[in-house]
Parts: sequence; C-alpha cells; structure tokens
Amino acid sequence: MRRAMLALALVAAAAARASAQTDDVRNLVEKHYPSLESFYTTLHKEPELSLAEAKTAKRLAEELRKAGYEVTEGVGGHGVVAVLKNGPGKTLLIRADLDALPVKEQTGAPYASTARGTTRDGHSVDVMHACGHDVHVTCLVGTARALAELKDKWKGTLVLIGQPAEEIGMGAMAMLADGLFKKFPRPDWCLALHVDAELEAGKVGYVSGYALANVDSVDLVIRGVGGHGAHPDKTRDPVVIAAQTILALQTIDSRETDPLQPVVVTVGSIHGGTKHNIIPDQVLLQLTVRSYTDEVRDKTLKAIERIAKGIAQAAGVPEDRMPTVTLKDEFTPATYNTPELVERVTEVFKRTVGEQNVVKREPSMGGEDFSRYGRAEPKVPIFMYRLGAVPPQRVSESKQPGGKPLPSLHSPFFLPEPKATIRTGVVTMTAAALDLLKPQ
Repeated sequence: MRRAMLALALVAAAAARASAQTDDVRNLVEKHYPSLESFYTTLHKEPELSLAEAKTAKRLAEELRKAGYEVTEGVGGHGVVAVLKNGPGKTLLIRADLDALPVKEQTGAPYASTARGTTRDGHSVDVMHACGHDVHVTCLVGTARALAELKDKWKGTLVLIGQPAEEIGMGAMAMLADGLFKKFPRPDWCLALHVDAELEAGKVGYVSGYALANVDSVDLVIRGVGGHGAHPDKTRDPVVIAAQTILALQTIDSRETDPLQPVVVTVGSIHGGTKHNIIPDQVLLQLTVRSYTDEVRDKTLKAIERIAKGIAQAAGVPEDRMPTVTLKDEFTPATYNTPELVERVTEVFKRTVGEQNVVKREPSMGGEDFSRYGRAEPKVPIFMYRLGAVPPQRVSESKQPGGKPLPSLHSPFFLPEPKATIRTGVVTMTAAALDLLKPQ
C-alpha cells in the first residue's frame, strides 16, 4: 500500500511539474505574441522565391541573434543556422523553411502580398506564401525566444535552422552539402512543423512512419517523324504515340506495383505541334512521380522509360528517334517520421494542448525535403508534425452538405488563422524541445 501511494504521489508531482511548465510556456508565448504577429505579417507581405530568400533570411538571423543565439548566415545559399549551447546533453535541431511560391495572392487580407519575383528561368511572377512558410519561420522565432528564456528547464544544445529552397527540393541538400552536420553540432533528433490546410487551428496532427512521398520530376520527349496532317501514313505521329504512352503509364500502378504500395504517375504538361495540319516531330510530356519506398521509386522510373520506348518501337519509330527520359534535379526523398520519436513527442503534445487536440492524420503523396535530414548517415530520427491553420468554424462549414471547400496549400486563397496557429506552433514545439532536452 505504501509503495502504491508513493507511486501515485510521484505521478501527481510529475503531472504538476508538467502543468506548471506548460503554463510557463504559454505565458511566454502570450508575452511575445504581439511582436510575433507583426513579424509574421511582414513576412507574409514580403515573400521571396526559392533561392532568393535574402531579406527573409536576414530578418530571421536578426531575431535569433537578439534571442541570444550564435548565428551563421549563408549556409547552403540563404540558409541560417543558430546555435544555443546550454551545458552537456543531447542536441536538437528544429527547422523552418524560408521560401514562397509563384502565386498571385487572392485572400483579400489587409497584409496580402503584392510582391513580385523572378523565377530561375527568368520569368517575372507574383509571389505569395501559399504554403505557410511564413508561419513556420514565425514559430521558429517564438520557440527560440521561449527556450532562451527557459534555460533553467533544459540542458544540451539547440540548433535552429532557416532553410532555403524547400519548394524546389534543393535547400536541405544544399545545407547538408555545405556542412550542416559537420560544421555545427550534429543533432540527436530533428523536428519541424508544417501548416495543415484542413485541420483546425489549435490542433496538431501526426503521422508515424511514411508521411510524405518521394517526388520526382521527369521530362519525357516523345520523338517521331513529322509531316503533313493530310498524309499521316508518311509520318510517325508523336502526338498519337504520346497519347498511347500517357494511358500506358497508368498501368505501372494498376498492373506492375504491389497494390499495397502507393505510387502516382501524373502527366502534368503536354507540349507539341504548331498548327492544325502539321504533324510535329516531337511532343514533350512533363511528369510528376510519387512513391514511398526507394524500391517502388526505382521500379517506376525504369518502367516509364521501358513503356515509352516500347510504344515508340511498336509505332515504327526509327531507333535514332527513340524517346528520351530526363530526371530533373528537383528530387525530394520520402519523409519517414521515426515512430519512436513520434510516440514520445505526441505524448508531450497531449499533455500540452489536450488529447482531443492531437489528431492522427493520413499519409500524403506530397513531398518535403525535410526528409533529407533523416537520411544522412548515420541516420538521425526525425518528425515533422502538422499544425492546424484553419478557423474551426470554417472546417465545420466545409463538411456540411454543399459546404464551401477549404483552400488547399498552394492555393491563392490559402490564409492561415494567425493567432491560434502561431500560438499552438510555438507552445507545442517548445514543449517538445523541453522534453527531449530535459536534464537527466
């Protein structure tokens, strides 16, 4: 009986300490929230495209220096690395992404973006934070401030990074190649958050294991023999061959892949021909290819080339006019959330924001280069969780018969609800860090 009572007393004491710590974090977030919202609206109004995040990086670096971190800029392009050492212990890396998208904002927000930028291929475009990276950076700043002010509650090393070029899948690779895990303390864990356009603000979501897909961009050039539209018999029509190829590519999923293994082959763009009565000599197909495992990815990419060449041969295309397949440099590997880390951190979330506000989400065929931090040998456990960003009433209304659908990520109408979203992001990320770095 005495042992049971002692155990209950210890559990109660631990719960009381956790509750007090949560209150401390919430109080800090409330203290800093007005300046965090101002920082967020500035980022939202002045977004920058991938590889051009100079102002965003500078603003983040200034905030992290003011919070007491040792900051290095220009890592892997416009990458920012901030380190705060607090005695012996483990090392935790927390990542936010800096870049925005070539989208014209149509939210009607008073702080809506009117910015323009230039793409890598030289086109002038409107720019918008349509994927919530402005929220991510703001939450990183809030977390940095909170953890700097709570140094008596944790031990170890914090590495906070602002990563460029996530939207084109190049930023994580560039930072790692520039020595992120060699020039700076190598982490024992990596955490990140990402806004969720279908989840209520105030809630967080999680996926254990495969959460996001391998993403490949493929250029497939179907080559033929052009000629007059009135005499197709004298040509090898690449338009017809392209049409047959598009349909045949769908059999990779339905007839070549284990039905329990997800794979997507989408032709997102077709370009060919100049006039009604001219059969062109080639057609360009642009594909996005999604998978989870490396084995399915490899098999799918090989199948695309085999099917394209096989259909061309069947159509009588000369050997020197066989299709060409080019794998673009924007590959993003699948994100695999380490189950043990997910379990530990989600238990922290349940204690912090309430079990009802921690929601299991489904895996997505979207992609994220945060995955690369978990693939660099020796592998580091990683977890990217989802941060609800939509007013609860909007979510409820969207589920009613005839309800207005919610804008997706990358939509010109996507606009997070800042107050609950930012507060929840800072509170949950800070709580996770305090648990992972708690004194032993």
